[in-house]
Amino acid sequence: MIPATVFAGRTLALFGLGGSGLATAKALQEGGASVLAFDDNPDSVARADSEGVTTGSLREADWSGFDALVLSPGVPLTHPKPHWTVDLAHAAGIPVIGDVELFSRERERHAPLAPFIAITGTNGKSTTTALIAHCLTSAGRDTQLGGNIGVAVMTLDPPAEHRHYVVECSSYQIDLAPTLRPTVGILLNLSPDHLDRHGTMEDYAAIKARLVRGSRTAIVGVDDDHSRAIADWLTVDNHRILRISQNEPVSDGVFLDGRMLIRRQPGCADRLFSLEGIGSLRGRHNGQNAAAAVAALESVGLSDAEIQNGLNTFPGLAHRMEQVATAGRVLFVNDSKATNAEAAAPALASFERIHWIAGGLPKEGGIASLEPFFGRIAKAYLIGEAAPAFAATLGERIPYEISGSLDVAVSHAARDAGATGEDEVVLLSPACASFDQFRNFEKRGEAFRDAVRSLDGAMPIGKE
Repeated sequence: MIPATVFAGRTLALFGLGGSGLATAKALQEGGASVLAFDDNPDSVARADSEGVTTGSLREADWSGFDALVLSPGVPLTHPKPHWTVDLAHAAGIPVIGDVELFSRERERHAPLAPFIAITGTNGKSTTTALIAHCLTSAGRDTQLGGNIGVAVMTLDPPAEHRHYVVECSSYQIDLAPTLRPTVGILLNLSPDHLDRHGTMEDYAAIKARLVRGSRTAIVGVDDDHSRAIADWLTVDNHRILRISQNEPVSDGVFLDGRMLIRRQPGCADRLFSLEGIGSLRGRHNGQNAAAAVAALESVGLSDAEIQNGLNTFPGLAHRMEQVATAGRVLFVNDSKATNAEAAAPALASFERIHWIAGGLPKEGGIASLEPFFGRIAKAYLIGEAAPAFAATLGERIPYEISGSLDVAVSHAARDAGATGEDEVVLLSPACASFDQFRNFEKRGEAFRDAVRSLDGAMPIGKE
């Protein structure tokens, strides 16, 4: 835990007692602050009480006695309207901050030179965050991984000059972190997302831009208009900026050329990093993620050999293009995290011949947008509520069966793929939510793993 000493001897209101909120409340109390915490969920309040956090009604509290409101990132700050605690904080004239802001202040106070890499973007954040942390760890660096990736940032080890922090930041967290000043800030890409919480695309982009604007070195993807505009603005503002691209060469930065990453800078020879044979980094989208990682790791002092070794040994993230097993010449890939068509597209683009398991609780738009990839599909195995609609979209162009359940789909796809005697891929990339048959996409991915690994001849890849 990181004791939040910056508020020692002061009194704070805290709203939101989920995982990160509870961890933040404990960190504040450990650092010597007085905290009055609350949540609309009585179970969360009861858990906080049982773990020693002081709770009470913030509606009835005297807000003139608070020095700040610490807000969990899932609670609305501005849109569709501010949460009632935000209104009370504004009326009392006190700041509204989040856990990433507390981390930033603690680092600045105790170890301002501790390398801090912060990652944001609409897509690819978690993979890039995990890849950077893996490369640092494999190179022997003391590495702390946290933030939006699922590890509350205040649960990490306290700041120290030798310690490297790799933190995934959502737009919600950035919005609550006015003094965010990473050593390296990464903005991967921008596309419309969370507009119900930010109002407009312009506001969403402006919030994301804060992360790289405050960084010592800014790494920005230039494959979409909004991110490119931010990169150009930072250049005019005389920031140290490295551009990354999966589509075109850049003059100072890292770009993808086939399965090679090229680090180019003025006056220096190009340096090359290979992605050949790295199954966890298949696809152009992962080329951008790896380009960001290379630029960041170089910026904090890793050698080319250390970076390449980290790339080579990256196991990937669970449920995101996760290589599960092989059976003969068939590779089984778990992409359960693909809960809509846009998310499934990168996986379909990554293989030439696919036995595709798709379906679940359908999202608006179905799979019509995936038509450019239909030529890669040897056969589709459709499951869940979406199966009839997906079958109608595939029509007579693509062979399919309505398998119904995931275990049947795995069994039939394995049989058909194995019968060809060629290199084949069985891909779970559902383009649907999981809630018709599974509690979440993780449970769906685990069921896929179990079904695959129970097949005759299956050879697991990596760890559970």
